[in-house]
Amino acid sequence: MVFPILYSDRFLEHETGGMHPERPARLTAAIEALRDAAWAKQLDWRSPTPVTAERTIAAIERVHTTAYRDLVAETASNGGGMLDGDTPLSEASYDVALLAVSACLDGVDLVCDRGTPAFALVRPPGHHAEPPRGMGFCLFSNVAIATQYALDRGLAERVAIFDWDVHHGNGTQAAIEQNPNVAFCSMHQHPYYPGTGRIDNCGTIGNILNVPMASGSTIEDYRRAIDNKVRPFFASFRPDLLIVSAGYDANRDDRLAGIDLLPEDFGEFTQFCLEFTSEILFVLEGGYNLPSLAESVVHTVRACLYTF
Repeated sequence: MVFPILYSDRFLEHETGGMHPERPARLTAAIEALRDAAWAKQLDWRSPTPVTAERTIAAIERVHTTAYRDLVAETASNGGGMLDGDTPLSEASYDVALLAVSACLDGVDLVCDRGTPAFALVRPPGHHAEPPRGMGFCLFSNVAIATQYALDRGLAERVAIFDWDVHHGNGTQAAIEQNPNVAFCSMHQHPYYPGTGRIDNCGTIGNILNVPMASGSTIEDYRRAIDNKVRPFFASFRPDLLIVSAGYDANRDDRLAGIDLLPEDFGEFTQFCLEFTSEILFVLEGGYNLPSLAESVVHTVRACLYTF
């Protein structure tokens, strides 16, 4: 099997400042680890399709308001600024964020055409960005945009989203919670930023599964929650495309949060996802301890390669 990785060096041009945890080194660490893997020759590195108004911007505006997209563009064109206290933009950030969206759209096309997984190794991340605003390091809601694109293009009829980032995917949920053709599951530390994702928040049409995890949770706790809640939820929905918000900040060594997972646990999560469909797009979200982030990405890709 050849495994596609959607990546561009331009993703490194989103500058957040020397002390910000969401920094370019996150990608370079993951890339080095992938290229050092024993199976590195099986990786198919692909550059994203150039951004166009007809495809990329149209897809963004199926999820975000035009006013918000214009705000991001204007802030970047003026040299950068802050969307909120955590979310900086540099001069290149708008163009980089557009290219990240394009990579995710390419990933959907690849996965649905080939019937096998792919990974969009992008930044800035997206799952906190709500339709009218960015927040939590996120500019555009990459996963929600890719989901709507798959449905609009007729590439899938039922799209499931599995968000295993340590933070609740509030932006993704806000974008899709009224769509009966989408099922969203987020496993996240709670209570914790952004304060959303309570267990009783199932959405008005019942297509949302929030699984709050206590600080200190280990893989054993995640296994129980997956067996009792997540597996039945996805099995009932029967997705023909699965998009994963692949955040790696639930690692024990990642001190922005308090979950005690290990890098190899994300390989187990990946094997769980493959129970439902081989058409899986992984999209990078969080993960700020560079060694554990890189190793976790390796375990995710390795699980796919060794399954086929």
